[in-house]
Amino acid sequence: MDEGRKRVLVIAASILAARKLVNWDGRPSPALESAIADAIAIAERIMARIDSRWPSLVK
Repeated sequence: MDEGRKRVLVIAASILAARKLVNWDGRPSPALESAIADAIAIAERIMARIDSRWPSLVK
């Protein structure tokens, strides 16, 4: 995965996680870890759907 795609994944995951982290108190917790992991998984699925719909022409 190139650096540009990593940045896009981080931005998308951050946006997705923000809703769940609105009331976060700043302390580490299993709920925090779960929210982040879920957001990353969803962002990866979104990128996979985009790639399948519009495949890259550059190989």
